[in-house]
Amino acid sequence: MLTKKQRDLLVFIHEKMSDGDLAPSFDEMKDALDLKSKSGIHRLIEALVERGFLERLPNRARALHVRRLPEGYTPKAADHSEVAQKARIVTDLSSYRAQQDRQLISSIPLLGKIAAGTPIEAIRHDGQNIDMPSSMLGKGDFYALIVDGDSMTGAGILDQDVAVIKKVNTAHDGDIVVALVDDQEVTLKRLRRRGGHIDLIPENPDYEIRTFEGGRVQVQGILSGIYRQYH
Repeated sequence: MLTKKQRDLLVFIHEKMSDGDLAPSFDEMKDALDLKSKSGIHRLIEALVERGFLERLPNRARALHVRRLPEGYTPKAADHSEVAQKARIVTDLSSYRAQQDRQLISSIPLLGKIAAGTPIEAIRHDGQNIDMPSSMLGKGDFYALIVDGDSMTGAGILDQDVAVIKKVNTAHDGDIVVALVDDQEVTLKRLRRRGGHIDLIPENPDYEIRTFEGGRVQVQGILSGIYRQYH
């Protein structure tokens, strides 16, 4: 699920590249989305790469490749590019799957809140569950946490979103994880290992990277998806 800014940027990049291979510059993207700085564009691009909509190509200037377009996007009539054709297939397939999954709901435990900001003590609500579309879940054990804070907005994770977490105890560098610090604080951050230390990295320039000795941090899950309800 994309935010409006992420969707607008993805469509802008695609339409600018429809007549050639060169992606728009960061300045062009910034002006098109009416943002004040290019750092916001960088965070939006990282979120789109993470979600599989964009791909960075090595050793090329402005090295972006649009892998797929947002659901519901209709390419221009004159747009016969390979990406557009794939987008039509993806859109049709997504619509079909949506029809098939509309009545398929899974219930997973809602364990409480997780900080996307300064780590807070985990709040567990035993016995509470939340219904999720089955299409968001794969194999494995899952649970849900309510996001409290704004330190991960650059990854498209907003305050009060429901984070769907796959229960694991290991993760790769770059994964967004549920990290338990000192057996008492829990936070949602991007993971990076450096020697015997672990960095917990926010996706908001207003927050600083926090570094801990490896033994102080336990991975309790990796982010599988974000569920946002609009009221």
